[in-house]
Amino acid sequence: MNKRQVGAVREAEAAAYLSENGYQVLEMNFRCRTGEIDIIAKDGEYLCFVEVKFRSGTDYGSPFEAVTYKKQQKIIRVAQYYMQVHGYTADTACRFDVVAVEKTKITLLKNAFGI
Repeated sequence: MNKRQVGAVREAEAAAYLSENGYQVLEMNFRCRTGEIDIIAKDGEYLCFVEVKFRSGTDYGSPFEAVTYKKQQKIIRVAQYYMQVHGYTADTACRFDVVAVEKTKITLLKNAFGI
C-alpha cells in the first residue's frame, strides 16, 4: 500500500474508534484550498475537528509530536472555513482532538490544542 492508502485505512480505524466512543462522525477528509481536516464529528455538544496521525514506530517521534504549531494553525483555518460554509455560528462549542494510531494502539487526546 502507498502512503495515501495507509492513511485512509488508519483514518477509517480512527473513525470507528470515535464512533465506538460516542462520537457521531459527520464528515471525513473535508478539503478546501487551505487544507484538510481528517474527521469532523460531534461529541455531545462539541463540534470536533480531529487530526489523525499514524506512526509504525518511534523513529520519528510520537504521533502527537507530528501535529506541529504550523499544522495546528492550518487545521484551525480549515475549521473556521468549514463552520462558515455549514452555517455554524461563532458561539458553537468546538474543539480540536488528535487521534494517534500506533501499531496496535489508538489514543485519543481531546482538546489537544485551541485557537
